[in-house]
Amino acid sequence: MAPRRLVFPPGTVIFTEGEAGTTAFVVELGKVRIYKTREGRQIELGEVRRGGIFGEMALIDDQPRMATAEAVEETTCVLIPKDRLAGQLELAPKGVKVIVNALLGNIRAMGAELAEAALLLAQYDKKP
Repeated sequence: MAPRRLVFPPGTVIFTEGEAGTTAFVVELGKVRIYKTREGRQIELGEVRRGGIFGEMALIDDQPRMATAEAVEETTCVLIPKDRLAGQLELAPKGVKVIVNALLGNIRAMGAELAEAALLLAQYDKKP
């Protein structure tokens, strides 16, 4: 079965923070912005460019999407369904799975802390 591809026009929200994840994405062409929203402000966590993957965390640890992904420019992605990724992870030794889950927990915590810190800094900058 050939990999499925989707093309996202600029400004398209690919997925939203808090959604359940069923697909990971590999950027074939283009650029995707990853951000969290706190108190109505978008706090950028990073960008994913050609060859990069995003959306994989929700597939591995069955937690909701930790951030929103939006196409910055016309972006073509190869889709990786959850069952395909899960099948590959089943082949990994148990110790690797434990380490991957621990790393994902740390990344999710750091993303939340980064968003809160950015929000606090923005509030501090507004003070006279």
